[in-house]
Amino acid sequence: MRGLACLKKSQVLIYDRLVDRRLLRHVPPEVERIYAGKRPGGHTMSQGAINALLVQKAREGLVIARLKGGDPFVFGRGGEEAEALAEAGIPFEIVPGITSAVAAPAYAGIPVTHRGRSSSFAVVTGHEDPLKETSDLNWEKLSTATGTLCFLMGMGNLPLIAEELMRHGRDPQTPVALIRNGTRALQETLTGTLEDVARKAEGAGFKPPAVILVGEVVALRQKLRWFERRPLFGRRIVVTRAREQAGELSALLEERGAEVVEFPTIKIAPPPSYVPLDRAIDRLQEYEWLVFTSINGVESFFRRLQNSGRDVRSLAGLKICAIGPRTEKGLSSRGIQVDLVPEEYRAEAIIEGFREQVKGNEKVLIPRAREAREILPRELRQMGLGVEVVDAYQALREEEDSRELRRMLFSSGVDAVTFTSSSTVKNFIEMLGESDPAGAMQGVLTACIGPVTADTAREMGLPVGAVAEEYTIEGLVCALMEKLGRKSGEADDGF
Repeated sequence: MRGLACLKKSQVLIYDRLVDRRLLRHVPPEVERIYAGKRPGGHTMSQGAINALLVQKAREGLVIARLKGGDPFVFGRGGEEAEALAEAGIPFEIVPGITSAVAAPAYAGIPVTHRGRSSSFAVVTGHEDPLKETSDLNWEKLSTATGTLCFLMGMGNLPLIAEELMRHGRDPQTPVALIRNGTRALQETLTGTLEDVARKAEGAGFKPPAVILVGEVVALRQKLRWFERRPLFGRRIVVTRAREQAGELSALLEERGAEVVEFPTIKIAPPPSYVPLDRAIDRLQEYEWLVFTSINGVESFFRRLQNSGRDVRSLAGLKICAIGPRTEKGLSSRGIQVDLVPEEYRAEAIIEGFREQVKGNEKVLIPRAREAREILPRELRQMGLGVEVVDAYQALREEEDSRELRRMLFSSGVDAVTFTSSSTVKNFIEMLGESDPAGAMQGVLTACIGPVTADTAREMGLPVGAVAEEYTIEGLVCALMEKLGRKSGEADDGF
């Protein structure tokens, strides 16, 4: 919570390569963002340059958030950066994190300590400064000093680490786990022994960044590997909903183990003019029915109702219809009981419901999206109803950089793309900017919330692989689980 508060009050953000990009959602849009990531063989900037940048920005009177992966004081060079600030007389605060030495094993189902197996653990650098003439590691004492040993940044030295531990008294049959992309949906774990783990890693092409865990606790993995048993583990899924509405779908997918890439294709905006909606609100007593086709329509309508100096009492005597449980929930939260919710969550089902409940010549008000389909008002008019449609909001195309998404699509880095409306499909294809969208989506599951959205996807040339049976966010997630299932995160089942 303290870290979140620091992000929100920052004026400059300096962040590292392994930082989860979802954290950046909490940074105000006006904040200057500076990437200072390092990867083996290529640093965006040197550590000295990072230190100087922190001092420079602070002297400009700015509040800086220095965002690191793991814990800044566990091989994170946070101490060096704090020293530079202290020497410059600049006040700072340290917010401790959770080191990957503990987090990655926990997500792989391996506790670093466990009664009867390990009562101690050590965190060790696997990559000492190459400029040092001698090693700071006393292998003779280190090898058997603790029950569990965790090496960070050690994949390049894995053969040497295993050899030194065995040479200084560690049993060659000691279990070892290599955990790559720890705590992420793309996490991979390879298990072996000190004797064979380097050979297994080479054969599997196991690359950094990875945590190396040595000790009997590794044997608990088969019983405790909770994360990798989630139904969508290992799957990367793109969510195309509006930024402010993506959270519900993203959360459900992440709870089931998926890695979510949010690529908003629409943004909810006011209509060109509120005059028609405001006039309809002034004449609410003239209508018998009020029909809401989405939660956005509910929220926009009640904002304007309140803006006019009215409240829910103005709806007295009106019968209310809602498409879908989320729309109904939005009305219920405002103290309104809904009279009609169709069994199928689309306009065609509302028409059937109306046939059973309406009397001739009743007037119907539909506050909805500017771009909505005409089937509902057309069919209701054919039933003899007086229908007035007003724009409550509009769904505009989002301005989002698609380069990273295209890279993932063409490198087989995406398992599915989800669409929750026809607008998300159309905007996605336009934003993707590919002459052959079906080719770009080769091998990627297209998942749609309902048949109308699916029809739009097919019309736009996308093969549809999954359609929710119940046209809800939960139904869409169920369809994804049925079609995808989880990928294995285990490179070897030795333990």
